Amino acid sequence: MPDNRESGGDPEPGSLGRALAEMARTIQVDHGSVDETLAAITAHAVELIPGADHAGITLVTKNHKVDYRAATDALPRVIDRLQEQCGEGPCLDTVWKHHSVRVTDMAAEDRWPIFAPAAAGRGVRSMLTFRLYTHHDHLGALNLYSDTSHGFDDTDDDAGVLLATHAAVALVAAEREAQLESALVTRDVIGQAKGIIMERYDLRADAAFSMLVRLSQDWHIPVNDLAERIARRDSE
Repeated sequence: MPDNRESGGDPEPGSLGRALAEMARTIQVDHGSVDETLAAITAHAVELIPGADHAGITLVTKNHKVDYRAATDALPRVIDRLQEQCGEGPCLDTVWKHHSVRVTDMAAEDRWPIFAPAAAGRGVRSMLTFRLYTHHDHLGALNLYSDTSHGFDDTDDDAGVLLATHAAVALVAAEREAQLESALVTRDVIGQAKGIIMERYDLRADAAFSMLVRLSQDWHIPVNDLAERIARRDSE
């Protein structure tokens, strides 16, 4: 990736603002799903942050499961697995402790004595990570990797904060849309199952729904899963 510093200096604040606005518009219009939104965020990060050669995203779900997503290439996935194995690293620190972390020279880094030399040995020379968003029990980090030591400067740090803020808004919007679509699908399936029960047992709508709930409790099956089974069996 060409470094903007070598071809005319760092991006001007105005041009960066326009680029971020365009990124936000592109993500909102062209990338509806959560996975597509995550991939768009990391692709734009590599494009907009001069020092970034690679990018990826760390997400933590409600049960504190760490999930690594949307790597721009193989290297972030290698480093993600390495952090998971070591139980330490800048991405994890950003998720749990700090709003951002900068690693200037991975080979000389002493904050993560197990992870740092192993990451340097795999080609990561410097890193820059940002808390991506905090939304209820969900946490995330945007992780940037450079193939050179001292690959990031204060300008990259400032740009990364703005990018992460825009990305957080886009990601929350994508998650809400996915939840809404899931809720609509669930309501649809429950409606189908309720209709089948009404027809089969000559019940009113409220009685059919009560029967569905009671069966769900008796069989220890979530209502939406049971409804899906009933609807699927009726169509076979």
